[in-house]
Amino acid sequence: DCPGKEGTGGRLRNLTLLRNKLYLGQRRRTEPVVESTTTAGDHGNLRRSQSDRTEYSQKLQEKMAPQAVSSTPATPLQEDKEEEEEVVRRRMMARRVKIIAELLQTEKDFISDLDLCIKEVIQPLRNMQIARFDVDGLFSNVELVHQLSAKLLSLLEEATTDVEPPMQIIGEVFLQIKGPLEDTYKIYCYHHDDAHTMLEYYEKDEELKQHLRDCVQSLK
Repeated sequence: DCPGKEGTGGRLRNLTLLRNKLYLGQRRRTEPVVESTTTAGDHGNLRRSQSDRTEYSQKLQEKMAPQAVSSTPATPLQEDKEEEEEVVRRRMMARRVKIIAELLQTEKDFISDLDLCIKEVIQPLRNMQIARFDVDGLFSNVELVHQLSAKLLSLLEEATTDVEPPMQIIGEVFLQIKGPLEDTYKIYCYHHDDAHTMLEYYEKDEELKQHLRDCVQSLK
């Protein structure tokens, strides 16, 4: 019956009703949003998980690839090895070509020296017909050595001219001429010491020594 009490009770009831309305309204507004957000979140998390697993699998395969290369022979390594072997083969072939060229040039120079020796020394001394001068004893079978060297050079040129370097078979040339080389140089080497002793004796004779000097000067 007290106006103050009735007013207070009315305000409490009004606050209770207002609170209930606010709660129901808030629930109606938030429940669909929460459900949809939760559902979308779950699916989003699921999609991200699948994507993460796929990405991880790809990265794992990439990381495993180098290990597979190190454990088993792979094409790049084989190619590098083959390339290195090819470089070595080319280097050896280039060296072989140079050796063969040097061999040919040395033989040509040797034959040229023998030509000069025969033309400028041996033949003039023979033409002098000096009784105490043994030309054949001093020079042994140099002329036969010259002929054999010319034959060897001819065979070498035949084996290398217009022939690709890998197909140049030089060993066969020496095997082919092996017998004549041994027979010829056996004679030359056998008489070498005697020829050296003979030369020392001739150099003590002023007349013979002068003839030898003339021959040497002709060579120069």
